[in-house]
Amino acid sequence: MTFETPASERDLAAPEVNPAVNPAVNPALHPVRQVWTTPVRRPGGAAVALAIIGIVVACGALLLVLVYLSTFLGPGALLICLALALVPLSVILLAVRWIDRWEPEPRPALWFALLWGAGVSVVSALVFDLGVKLALAAAGAAATGDGTDFLTGVVQAPIVEETAKGAGILLLFWAMRRRFDGPVDGVVYAATIAAGFAFSENIQYFGVAMIEGGAETLGFTFLVRGVLSPFAHVMFTACTGIAFGLAARRRAGGMVGTVLLGLVCAVALHALWNGAFYLLVGDTNLISYYLLVQVPLFITAVVVVVLLRQQEERITKRRLMEYAAAGWFSTAEVEMLATPQGRRQARGWAAGQPRDRRAGMNDFITDATRLAFARQRMLNGSAGNVDRADEAQLLTLVRHDRAAVVGDADLAR
Repeated sequence: MTFETPASERDLAAPEVNPAVNPAVNPALHPVRQVWTTPVRRPGGAAVALAIIGIVVACGALLLVLVYLSTFLGPGALLICLALALVPLSVILLAVRWIDRWEPEPRPALWFALLWGAGVSVVSALVFDLGVKLALAAAGAAATGDGTDFLTGVVQAPIVEETAKGAGILLLFWAMRRRFDGPVDGVVYAATIAAGFAFSENIQYFGVAMIEGGAETLGFTFLVRGVLSPFAHVMFTACTGIAFGLAARRRAGGMVGTVLLGLVCAVALHALWNGAFYLLVGDTNLISYYLLVQVPLFITAVVVVVLLRQQEERITKRRLMEYAAAGWFSTAEVEMLATPQGRRQARGWAAGQPRDRRAGMNDFITDATRLAFARQRMLNGSAGNVDRADEAQLLTLVRHDRAAVVGDADLAR
Protein backbone atom coordinates (compact mmCIF):
# COMPACT_ATOMS: atom_id res chain seq x y z
CA MET A 1 0.00 0.00 0.00
CA THR A 2 1.40 3.38 -0.96
CA PHE A 3 -0.23 6.71 -0.16
CA GLU A 4 0.44 9.65 -2.45
CA THR A 5 0.53 13.18 -1.08
CA PRO A 6 -3.01 14.44 -1.78
CA ALA A 7 -4.38 17.83 -2.70
CA SER A 8 -7.88 17.00 -1.54
CA GLU A 9 -9.88 14.14 -0.12
CA ARG A 10 -11.10 13.28 -3.61
CA ASP A 11 -7.55 12.82 -4.82
CA LEU A 12 -6.50 10.51 -1.97
CA ALA A 13 -7.61 7.00 -2.74
CA ALA A 14 -8.64 4.59 -0.01
CA PRO A 15 -5.90 2.22 1.16
CA GLU A 16 -5.45 -0.74 -1.15
CA VAL A 17 -6.48 -4.15 0.13
CA ASN A 18 -5.48 -7.66 -0.76
CA PRO A 19 -8.74 -9.63 -0.46
CA ALA A 20 -6.82 -12.85 0.20
CA VAL A 21 -5.82 -11.76 3.68
CA ASN A 22 -7.47 -9.73 6.42
CA PRO A 23 -5.07 -8.12 8.91
CA ALA A 24 -7.99 -7.30 11.21
CA VAL A 25 -8.25 -11.06 11.73
CA ASN A 26 -4.58 -11.94 11.38
CA PRO A 27 -2.37 -8.82 11.52
CA ALA A 28 0.70 -10.94 10.85
CA LEU A 29 -0.57 -11.27 7.27
CA HIS A 30 -0.97 -7.62 6.42
CA PRO A 31 -1.12 -6.36 2.81
CA VAL A 32 0.91 -3.24 3.41
CA ARG A 33 4.25 -2.62 1.74
CA GLN A 34 6.72 -0.13 3.13
CA VAL A 35 5.15 3.28 2.56
CA TRP A 36 8.31 5.39 2.77
CA THR A 37 11.89 4.51 1.92
CA THR A 38 13.72 7.78 2.63
CA PRO A 39 14.88 8.07 6.26
CA VAL A 40 12.75 10.56 8.18
CA ARG A 41 14.41 12.78 10.73
CA ARG A 42 12.63 12.32 14.03
CA PRO A 43 12.52 14.98 16.79
CA GLY A 44 14.38 12.87 19.35
CA GLY A 45 16.54 14.62 21.93
CA ALA A 46 16.25 18.09 20.39
CA ALA A 47 12.49 18.18 20.96
CA VAL A 48 12.91 17.00 24.55
CA ALA A 49 15.56 19.66 25.17
CA LEU A 50 13.33 22.38 23.73
CA ALA A 51 10.43 21.22 25.89
CA ILE A 52 12.58 21.31 29.03
CA ILE A 53 13.97 24.75 28.19
CA GLY A 54 10.49 26.10 27.46
CA ILE A 55 9.05 24.80 30.72
CA VAL A 56 12.02 26.10 32.75
CA VAL A 57 11.73 29.57 31.19
CA ALA A 58 7.98 29.65 31.79
CA CYS A 59 8.50 28.53 35.41
CA GLY A 60 11.02 31.34 35.87
CA ALA A 61 8.49 33.85 34.56
CA LEU A 62 5.83 32.51 36.94
CA LEU A 63 8.27 32.82 39.83
CA LEU A 64 8.85 36.48 38.90
CA VAL A 65 5.09 37.05 38.89
CA LEU A 66 4.71 35.53 42.36
CA VAL A 67 7.63 37.61 43.69
CA TYR A 68 6.04 40.74 42.23
CA LEU A 69 2.68 39.93 43.81
CA SER A 70 4.23 39.19 47.19
CA THR A 71 5.89 42.63 47.30
CA PHE A 72 2.58 44.42 47.83
CA LEU A 73 0.38 41.61 49.13
CA GLY A 74 2.71 39.99 51.62
CA PRO A 75 3.28 36.24 51.97
CA GLY A 76 0.13 35.58 54.04
CA ALA A 77 -2.26 37.39 51.72
CA LEU A 78 -0.52 35.86 48.71
CA LEU A 79 -1.19 32.34 50.00
CA ILE A 80 -4.85 33.13 50.69
CA CYS A 81 -5.38 34.65 47.26
CA LEU A 82 -3.45 31.84 45.59
CA ALA A 83 -5.72 29.28 47.26
CA LEU A 84 -8.81 31.16 46.07
CA ALA A 85 -7.41 31.41 42.54
CA LEU A 86 -6.96 27.64 42.46
CA VAL A 87 -10.75 27.18 42.56
CA PRO A 88 -11.59 28.65 39.12
CA LEU A 89 -8.32 27.23 37.74
CA SER A 90 -9.40 23.72 38.74
CA VAL A 91 -12.82 24.19 37.13
CA ILE A 92 -11.25 25.36 33.87
CA LEU A 93 -8.71 22.52 33.77
CA LEU A 94 -11.46 19.96 34.33
CA ALA A 95 -13.34 21.45 31.37
CA VAL A 96 -10.17 21.36 29.28
CA ARG A 97 -9.66 17.72 30.19
CA TRP A 98 -13.17 16.91 28.94
CA ILE A 99 -12.56 18.76 25.67
CA ASP A 100 -9.22 16.98 25.23
CA ARG A 101 -10.45 13.45 25.94
CA TRP A 102 -11.04 12.39 22.35
CA GLU A 103 -7.46 12.84 21.17
CA PRO A 104 -5.37 13.92 24.20
CA GLU A 105 -2.48 16.31 23.75
CA PRO A 106 0.97 15.54 25.22
CA ARG A 107 1.22 16.41 28.90
CA PRO A 108 4.51 18.38 28.58
CA ALA A 109 2.86 20.62 25.98
CA LEU A 110 -0.09 21.27 28.32
CA TRP A 111 2.26 22.05 31.21
CA PHE A 112 4.12 24.51 29.01
CA ALA A 113 0.82 26.11 27.98
CA LEU A 114 -0.30 26.53 31.59
CA LEU A 115 3.03 27.99 32.71
CA TRP A 116 3.24 30.27 29.68
CA GLY A 117 -0.14 31.75 30.51
CA ALA A 118 0.56 32.13 34.24
CA GLY A 119 4.11 33.40 33.78
CA VAL A 120 5.29 34.74 30.42
CA SER A 121 1.94 36.24 29.35
CA VAL A 122 1.47 38.01 32.68
CA VAL A 123 5.06 39.31 32.71
CA SER A 124 4.57 40.64 29.18
CA ALA A 125 1.38 42.46 30.18
CA LEU A 126 2.98 43.91 33.32
CA VAL A 127 6.08 45.12 31.48
CA PHE A 128 3.99 46.76 28.75
CA ASP A 129 1.74 48.41 31.33
CA LEU A 130 4.79 49.73 33.18
CA GLY A 131 6.18 51.11 29.93
CA VAL A 132 2.90 52.93 29.20
CA LYS A 133 2.82 54.47 32.68
CA LEU A 134 6.44 55.61 32.40
CA ALA A 135 5.72 57.14 28.99
CA LEU A 136 2.67 58.98 30.36
CA ALA A 137 4.66 60.22 33.33
CA ALA A 138 7.43 61.46 31.05
CA ALA A 139 4.84 63.30 28.96
CA GLY A 140 3.31 64.87 32.03
CA ALA A 141 -0.03 63.07 31.61
CA ALA A 142 -1.96 61.37 34.37
CA ALA A 143 -1.35 57.64 34.59
CA THR A 144 -4.72 57.03 36.20
CA GLY A 145 -8.22 58.43 35.89
CA ASP A 146 -11.54 57.45 34.37
CA GLY A 147 -10.47 58.03 30.78
CA THR A 148 -7.10 56.33 31.20
CA ASP A 149 -8.58 53.36 33.05
CA PHE A 150 -11.18 52.89 30.31
CA LEU A 151 -8.55 52.96 27.56
CA THR A 152 -6.36 50.57 29.54
CA GLY A 153 -9.19 48.10 30.05
CA VAL A 154 -10.83 48.31 26.64
CA VAL A 155 -7.87 48.94 24.33
CA GLN A 156 -4.51 48.20 25.93
CA ALA A 157 -5.37 45.08 27.94
CA PRO A 158 -7.15 43.20 25.14
CA ILE A 159 -4.40 43.86 22.58
CA VAL A 160 -1.42 43.16 24.86
CA GLU A 161 -2.87 40.19 26.74
CA GLU A 162 -4.32 38.39 23.73
CA THR A 163 -1.11 38.91 21.77
CA ALA A 164 0.97 37.51 24.63
CA LYS A 165 -1.29 34.49 25.01
CA GLY A 166 -1.42 34.03 21.24
CA ALA A 167 2.37 33.93 21.13
CA GLY A 168 2.26 30.87 23.37
CA ILE A 169 -0.14 29.13 20.96
CA LEU A 170 2.17 30.06 18.09
CA LEU A 171 5.12 28.37 19.82
CA LEU A 172 3.07 25.25 20.45
CA PHE A 173 1.80 25.28 16.87
CA TRP A 174 5.38 25.39 15.63
CA ALA A 175 6.73 22.80 18.07
CA MET A 176 3.73 20.42 17.88
CA ARG A 177 3.04 20.71 14.17
CA ARG A 178 2.83 16.95 13.76
CA ARG A 179 0.20 16.70 16.51
CA PHE A 180 -1.70 19.96 15.93
CA ASP A 181 -4.65 18.46 14.08
CA GLY A 182 -7.39 21.07 14.12
CA PRO A 183 -9.57 23.55 16.03
CA VAL A 184 -10.10 21.34 19.08
CA ASP A 185 -6.35 21.17 19.67
CA GLY A 186 -6.25 24.95 19.32
CA VAL A 187 -9.03 25.32 21.90
CA VAL A 188 -7.24 22.99 24.32
CA TYR A 189 -3.95 24.88 24.16
CA ALA A 190 -5.65 28.29 24.17
CA ALA A 191 -7.84 27.38 27.15
CA THR A 192 -4.85 26.06 29.10
CA ILE A 193 -2.84 29.21 28.45
CA ALA A 194 -5.84 31.36 29.35
CA ALA A 195 -6.38 29.36 32.54
CA GLY A 196 -2.82 30.09 33.63
CA PHE A 197 -3.18 33.78 32.81
CA ALA A 198 -6.47 34.06 34.71
CA PHE A 199 -4.89 32.26 37.68
CA SER A 200 -2.14 34.86 38.12
CA GLU A 201 -4.49 37.74 37.32
CA ASN A 202 -7.02 36.49 39.88
CA ILE A 203 -4.35 36.45 42.59
CA GLN A 204 -3.69 40.13 41.88
CA TYR A 205 -7.38 41.10 41.81
CA PHE A 206 -8.16 39.16 44.97
CA GLY A 207 -5.18 40.69 46.74
CA VAL A 208 -6.10 44.26 45.79
CA ALA A 209 -9.70 43.63 46.90
CA MET A 210 -8.50 42.28 50.25
CA ILE A 211 -6.22 45.26 50.85
CA GLU A 212 -8.72 47.91 49.81
CA GLY A 213 -12.00 46.55 51.15
CA GLY A 214 -11.38 43.58 53.38
CA ALA A 215 -13.30 40.32 53.39
CA GLU A 216 -16.53 41.76 51.93
CA THR A 217 -14.85 43.21 48.84
CA LEU A 218 -12.76 40.06 48.45
CA GLY A 219 -15.93 37.95 48.54
CA PHE A 220 -17.59 40.10 45.86
CA THR A 221 -14.51 39.96 43.64
CA PHE A 222 -14.32 36.19 44.02
CA LEU A 223 -18.01 35.92 43.09
CA VAL A 224 -17.52 38.01 39.94
CA ARG A 225 -14.24 36.49 38.73
CA GLY A 226 -14.19 33.03 40.27
CA VAL A 227 -17.85 32.00 40.12
CA LEU A 228 -19.70 34.06 37.51
CA SER A 229 -16.98 34.40 34.87
CA PRO A 230 -14.13 31.88 35.31
CA PHE A 231 -14.14 31.14 31.57
CA ALA A 232 -13.81 34.74 30.36
CA HIS A 233 -10.16 34.56 29.29
CA VAL A 234 -10.73 31.05 27.91
CA MET A 235 -13.42 32.35 25.56
CA PHE A 236 -11.24 35.23 24.35
CA THR A 237 -8.13 33.20 23.63
CA ALA A 238 -10.12 30.30 22.18
CA CYS A 239 -10.74 32.50 19.13
CA THR A 240 -6.99 32.53 18.46
CA GLY A 241 -6.71 28.82 19.20
CA ILE A 242 -9.49 27.92 16.77
CA ALA A 243 -7.78 30.05 14.12
CA PHE A 244 -4.53 28.14 14.58
CA GLY A 245 -6.47 24.89 14.34
CA LEU A 246 -8.04 25.98 11.07
CA ALA A 247 -4.63 27.11 9.83
CA ALA A 248 -3.27 23.63 10.55
CA ARG A 249 -5.66 22.33 7.89
CA ARG A 250 -4.55 24.88 5.30
CA ARG A 251 -1.47 25.27 3.20
CA ALA A 252 1.07 27.91 4.18
CA GLY A 253 -0.46 30.62 2.00
CA GLY A 254 -3.67 30.90 4.00
CA MET A 255 -2.28 30.42 7.50
CA VAL A 256 -1.24 33.97 8.36
CA GLY A 257 -4.54 35.56 7.42
CA THR A 258 -6.51 32.95 9.34
CA VAL A 259 -4.43 33.39 12.49
CA LEU A 260 -4.59 37.20 12.35
CA LEU A 261 -8.38 37.05 11.95
CA GLY A 262 -8.60 34.83 15.02
CA LEU A 263 -6.42 37.20 17.02
CA VAL A 264 -8.57 40.17 15.98
CA CYS A 265 -11.67 38.29 17.12
CA ALA A 266 -10.03 37.51 20.48
CA VAL A 267 -9.09 41.16 21.00
CA ALA A 268 -12.55 42.36 19.97
CA LEU A 269 -14.31 39.91 22.29
CA HIS A 270 -12.02 40.89 25.16
CA ALA A 271 -12.68 44.57 24.50
CA LEU A 272 -16.45 43.96 24.35
CA TRP A 273 -16.34 42.10 27.64
CA ASN A 274 -14.35 44.81 29.44
CA GLY A 275 -16.24 47.67 27.82
CA ALA A 276 -19.62 46.24 28.79
CA PHE A 277 -18.34 45.84 32.34
CA TYR A 278 -17.42 49.54 32.52
CA LEU A 279 -20.73 50.64 31.03
CA LEU A 280 -23.06 48.35 32.97
CA VAL A 281 -21.36 47.44 36.23
CA GLY A 282 -20.27 51.03 36.69
CA ASP A 283 -23.82 51.53 37.93
CA THR A 284 -23.59 48.34 40.04
CA ASN A 285 -25.89 46.62 37.56
CA LEU A 286 -24.09 43.31 37.79
CA ILE A 287 -27.15 41.17 36.97
CA SER A 288 -27.77 42.97 33.66
CA TYR A 289 -24.11 42.58 32.72
CA TYR A 290 -24.20 38.89 33.55
CA LEU A 291 -27.42 38.17 31.65
CA LEU A 292 -26.80 40.39 28.61
CA VAL A 293 -23.09 39.71 28.06
CA GLN A 294 -21.70 36.75 29.95
CA VAL A 295 -24.49 34.19 29.60
CA PRO A 296 -24.94 34.54 25.79
CA LEU A 297 -21.18 34.41 25.19
CA PHE A 298 -20.75 31.40 27.43
CA ILE A 299 -23.61 29.50 25.77
CA THR A 300 -22.16 30.31 22.35
CA ALA A 301 -18.74 29.05 23.43
CA VAL A 302 -20.18 25.78 24.74
CA VAL A 303 -22.10 25.19 21.51
CA VAL A 304 -18.97 25.84 19.41
CA VAL A 305 -16.88 23.43 21.48
CA VAL A 306 -19.52 20.71 21.30
CA LEU A 307 -19.76 21.08 17.52
CA LEU A 308 -15.98 20.91 17.19
CA ARG A 309 -15.88 17.76 19.32
CA GLN A 310 -18.53 16.17 17.13
CA GLN A 311 -16.48 17.08 14.07
CA GLU A 312 -13.48 15.24 15.56
CA GLU A 313 -15.65 12.16 16.06
CA ARG A 314 -16.85 12.27 12.46
CA ILE A 315 -13.28 12.64 11.15
CA THR A 316 -12.12 9.69 13.23
CA LYS A 317 -14.92 7.45 11.99
CA ARG A 318 -14.54 8.50 8.34
CA ARG A 319 -10.80 7.93 8.27
CA LEU A 320 -10.92 4.61 10.15
CA MET A 321 -13.63 3.35 7.80
CA GLU A 322 -11.10 3.84 5.00
CA TYR A 323 -8.68 1.61 6.85
CA ALA A 324 -11.51 -0.84 7.50
CA ALA A 325 -12.03 -1.03 3.73
CA ALA A 326 -8.36 -2.05 3.50
CA GLY A 327 -8.84 -4.74 6.13
CA TRP A 328 -7.08 -3.08 9.07
CA PHE A 329 -10.26 -2.88 11.17
CA SER A 330 -13.63 -4.53 11.20
CA THR A 331 -16.75 -2.36 11.02
CA ALA A 332 -17.55 -3.24 14.62
CA GLU A 333 -14.09 -2.09 15.70
CA VAL A 334 -14.58 1.25 13.97
CA GLU A 335 -17.86 1.71 15.84
CA MET A 336 -16.04 0.93 19.06
CA LEU A 337 -13.10 3.24 18.36
CA ALA A 338 -14.91 6.17 16.77
CA THR A 339 -18.00 6.66 18.91
CA PRO A 340 -18.29 7.81 22.55
CA GLN A 341 -20.67 4.94 23.32
CA GLY A 342 -18.31 2.39 21.80
CA ARG A 343 -15.35 3.70 23.78
CA ARG A 344 -17.31 3.62 27.03
CA GLN A 345 -18.35 0.02 26.39
CA ALA A 346 -14.80 -0.96 25.43
CA ARG A 347 -13.27 0.60 28.52
CA GLY A 348 -16.02 -0.89 30.67
CA TRP A 349 -15.18 -4.34 29.31
CA ALA A 350 -11.45 -3.76 29.77
CA ALA A 351 -11.97 -2.70 33.39
CA GLY A 352 -12.73 -6.31 34.27
CA GLN A 353 -9.74 -7.70 32.38
CA PRO A 354 -6.11 -8.20 33.45
CA ARG A 355 -3.89 -5.16 33.62
CA ASP A 356 -2.12 -5.73 30.29
CA ARG A 357 -5.45 -6.02 28.47
CA ARG A 358 -6.72 -2.78 30.06
CA ALA A 359 -3.57 -1.00 28.93
CA GLY A 360 -3.86 -2.58 25.50
CA MET A 361 -7.42 -1.32 25.05
CA ASN A 362 -6.47 2.24 26.03
CA ASP A 363 -3.52 2.13 23.65
CA PHE A 364 -5.71 0.64 20.90
CA ILE A 365 -8.14 3.57 21.17
CA THR A 366 -5.38 6.18 21.40
CA ASP A 367 -3.26 4.86 18.53
CA ALA A 368 -6.25 4.31 16.25
CA THR A 369 -7.36 7.90 16.84
CA ARG A 370 -3.87 9.19 16.12
CA LEU A 371 -3.86 7.09 12.96
CA ALA A 372 -7.11 8.68 11.82
CA PHE A 373 -5.75 12.17 12.32
CA ALA A 374 -2.44 11.34 10.65
CA ARG A 375 -4.42 10.34 7.58
CA GLN A 376 -6.49 13.51 7.91
CA ARG A 377 -3.30 15.57 7.82
CA MET A 378 -2.38 13.71 4.65
CA LEU A 379 -5.71 14.80 3.22
CA ASN A 380 -4.88 18.37 4.16
CA GLY A 381 -1.68 18.08 2.13
CA SER A 382 0.70 19.32 4.84
CA ALA A 383 3.84 17.61 6.21
CA GLY A 384 3.08 14.59 4.00
CA ASN A 385 6.40 12.79 4.36
CA VAL A 386 6.34 12.81 8.14
CA ASP A 387 2.68 11.78 8.21
CA ARG A 388 3.35 8.78 5.97
CA ALA A 389 6.10 7.67 8.36
CA ASP A 390 3.73 8.23 11.28
CA GLU A 391 1.11 6.16 9.49
CA ALA A 392 3.43 3.18 9.09
CA GLN A 393 4.45 3.39 12.74
CA LEU A 394 0.86 3.74 13.95
CA LEU A 395 -0.34 0.81 11.87
CA THR A 396 2.30 -1.31 13.58
CA LEU A 397 1.25 -0.02 16.99
CA VAL A 398 -2.40 -0.79 16.25
CA ARG A 399 -1.43 -4.36 15.40
CA HIS A 400 0.43 -4.74 18.70
CA ASP A 401 -2.41 -3.09 20.65
CA ARG A 402 -4.94 -5.51 19.19
CA ALA A 403 -2.68 -8.41 20.15
CA ALA A 404 -2.47 -7.11 23.72
CA VAL A 405 -6.26 -6.83 23.94
CA VAL A 406 -6.94 -10.36 22.69
CA GLY A 407 -3.97 -11.76 24.62
CA ASP A 408 -2.25 -13.34 21.63
CA ALA A 409 1.48 -12.57 21.53
CA ASP A 410 1.84 -14.29 18.14
CA LEU A 411 -0.29 -11.61 16.48
CA ALA A 412 2.18 -8.90 17.51
CA ARG A 413 5.12 -10.46 15.67
